[in-house]
Amino acid sequence: MTSSASLTASPFGLDTAALFDLPRPASECRIVVAMSGGVDSSVVAALAADSGAEVIGITLQLYDYGAATGRKGACCAGDDIADARAVADRLGIAHYVFDHESAFREEVVEQFADEYLAGRTPVPCIRCNMGPKFTDLFRMARELGADCLATGHYVKRVEAEGGPHLYRAEDHTRDQSYFLYATTQEQLDYIRFPLGGLPKTKVRELAETAGLRNAMKPDSQDICFVPDGNYAGIVKKLRPEGGVPGAIVHAATGEQLGEHKGIVHYTVGQRKGLEIGGQPEPLYVIALDAESREVRVGPKRMLAVESAALIETNCIGELPDAPLTAKVRSLAKPVPVTLDGPLGDGASTVIRFDSPEFGVAPGQAAVIYAGDRVIGGGWIDSTQAVKA
Repeated sequence: MTSSASLTASPFGLDTAALFDLPRPASECRIVVAMSGGVDSSVVAALAADSGAEVIGITLQLYDYGAATGRKGACCAGDDIADARAVADRLGIAHYVFDHESAFREEVVEQFADEYLAGRTPVPCIRCNMGPKFTDLFRMARELGADCLATGHYVKRVEAEGGPHLYRAEDHTRDQSYFLYATTQEQLDYIRFPLGGLPKTKVRELAETAGLRNAMKPDSQDICFVPDGNYAGIVKKLRPEGGVPGAIVHAATGEQLGEHKGIVHYTVGQRKGLEIGGQPEPLYVIALDAESREVRVGPKRMLAVESAALIETNCIGELPDAPLTAKVRSLAKPVPVTLDGPLGDGASTVIRFDSPEFGVAPGQAAVIYAGDRVIGGGWIDSTQAVKA
């Protein structure tokens, strides 16, 4: 329950203790905050400190690319660690940096390269949340005796019968639920997302109120270890065979239309950069055959799929008896689907689209919703094309 006294005492005009749903009075609690150096996690630290709880900030040094590129905004760059430390000093909270570059390289970066080499389209941010970020941060927070772990993700945690549920952020333009579908029920019991009900403009206002030096810091737009956006360059550096040329062939006729410079330059649904002019209609990447190094292209109608097979699925809470939708890319709109098979515990299943869906790429994640509630999801292993 929000009290007028707490609102009066807080410079933010919020009942900050309520944002963290603590099990007892805040003055008796400890909160660990995952601090990336960005404005979102910094505001979470400020709100936690304002609640009256003891606060400890933790930053994982995963991949320091900032020094090499001279570009700010990558979540693991040295400048970001300095920003996190400065925010902690401003707030008067403890702050620790842990070197996780080895684990991150093995579990995220190397797998990212292997997926591209296999002709798939990876989502490393999900892998990172499933591995070095959440797994290791949870362990550290518990070892520190924290009552909860808080992050700056834009999602909502809502208490329900049988345990908390995960929901899309109030501001759908900032929603990050696609990247958190693999959150386990045990993790959701322990984690807090205090920004899920706030728009980004409000978060920046809170940062200014707290006097944080990164209040106007730009949001990171890229994968942290590829801050220049050159995914193919990273893959070829790690897996030089990814740059071996091969044929561009028509998916329907098998006719060779050109030559490519390595399949790592292409993803399913891609149209630009094919360099095969003179065709009667626009052509898109329909499939990638890693074994033959073929990039198979065709008209947009050949991208239409009726279903997708998912592997390594996760389910958060009970599966509801309600219409389901799914997002098959982070920026895609949820579309109606039906579920054909079990969901959760790593099981394989199939989602069937009510209408043909385009550009569904193996390696991406399919995240399933019931309204705004995140039900779970899995990795897209294969697709079934719409029958002609």
